[in-house]
Amino acid sequence: MTEPLVACPECDALHRRRALAPGTKARCVRCRAVLYRRSYLDLDHQLALVTAAILTYMIANCYPIVDLRIQGRLNSATLAGSVLSLWQEGRESVAVLVFVTTLLFPLIDLGALLVLLLLIRRGRPAAAFSPLLRFLQALRPWGMIEVFMLGIVVSLVKLSNMAQVLPGIALWAFGTLTVLLAVILSMDLHNLWDVGENAIKRPAAVPQP
Repeated sequence: MTEPLVACPECDALHRRRALAPGTKARCVRCRAVLYRRSYLDLDHQLALVTAAILTYMIANCYPIVDLRIQGRLNSATLAGSVLSLWQEGRESVAVLVFVTTLLFPLIDLGALLVLLLLIRRGRPAAAFSPLLRFLQALRPWGMIEVFMLGIVVSLVKLSNMAQVLPGIALWAFGTLTVLLAVILSMDLHNLWDVGENAIKRPAAVPQP
């Protein structure tokens, strides 16, 4: 991530990386694909955004997503309860897939990003900064909260003809979390790397005898 050159993700053309103004993006001169971008948000704004996303994540997983009323019977479940139900019904592979993509990976993503931002803010020597940033970049494609939200909306539309559907607190929290994650994922990690390189002090080299 320290190379001054950046390859176009569409046509592989090489470009020299340059500093951007806030809110702008660099495009490939050959195919016009987006190479990298710089967010409007500074470090404090990013820290507040990630903290809000973690709190929203906790609310989304502590309350029922939806209440279903069928023939006078009320049934409600959280996301974790739905995963457990899938497991108990013998759909272990689906339960594991839902758990890692909608519960585990988004939590690790937000937690790792929060740690990185706190390390930069403190400006202390941190050997874990580079490995954690590379881990975060590799993890991001596996988070699928937005796909989960789309599945919920489609399911609610189908169930509305068979039962009375009452949206729960978690449904609104997941909607808010989807928006927050979209903003967070739009932030280029290369910018975080550049800010960290300037903010985090490296340990002094040991003098040779």
